[in-house]
Amino acid sequence: MASHIETWTVQAFNTAKQSENKMHDDAVAQRFGFSGGLVPGVDVIAYMMHLPVAKWGRAFLERGLIEARLVKPVYDGEIVNVAAEEKDGALSIAVESRGELRATGSASLPAKAPLLPVNDFIAVPPVAQRRPVDTTSYRTGEWLGTEPRSWDNKAATAYLEDVRETDPIYVHQQLGHPGLLQRIMNKVLVDNAILGPWIHVGSRMQLLKAAQVGDELVARAKVTANYEKKGHRFVELDALMVANGRTPVAHCQHIAIYQPREAAAA
Repeated sequence: MASHIETWTVQAFNTAKQSENKMHDDAVAQRFGFSGGLVPGVDVIAYMMHLPVAKWGRAFLERGLIEARLVKPVYDGEIVNVAAEEKDGALSIAVESRGELRATGSASLPAKAPLLPVNDFIAVPPVAQRRPVDTTSYRTGEWLGTEPRSWDNKAATAYLEDVRETDPIYVHQQLGHPGLLQRIMNKVLVDNAILGPWIHVGSRMQLLKAAQVGDELVARAKVTANYEKKGHRFVELDALMVANGRTPVAHCQHIAIYQPREAAAA
């Protein structure tokens, strides 16, 4: 029997208005058929993570599993409701705004985190010189890396404010929010090509260890698919997130449209 979890409500904030990805810019996003700049998908997933962390606490940050599919855009300033139902030990999550479904997902707490040897994922640096994206930018089977990134206490606190996270566990225990790992996954794409407007459409993330504030994080990512569908070019990644050069903190699959089709002229 399913049981309802208290809904989490936030006012969405577009953290990427000034980013290189102009899909977060109002004028550019409208060329692709949207009503304005998109709130980053990784931030929508961060909103979703509030409920499983509220339910399972640090255990979820150490071994939780979350999957998310971004159905429709979330826009800056919208009131977003994140609802969940629990059934058979798992949460079914829905994100709604203005009466429309914006994202769906699920979360669960495995009995233990899987063991993933670091050396099964090849460490490479990002490309020495980024080039404009094309259909050959992310070749299937290719390994990609990211520039190391860390969030000190000030930056980690600012991130919590950006994604409207109020759970005290991150500040009290000096833990990195797992949404930061999703940002690193986006960097796999950004650090290896000069992208035009692009869209994150879904992720699966198995947490392996709670990340700490100040950890130096990189992704070791393999391109598992690159294809065209309905005029869009998609890329799929399978990656291990590694802290401080040695500690696996998450296993992630990431799907993005790296070359979206533009909306037809009216």
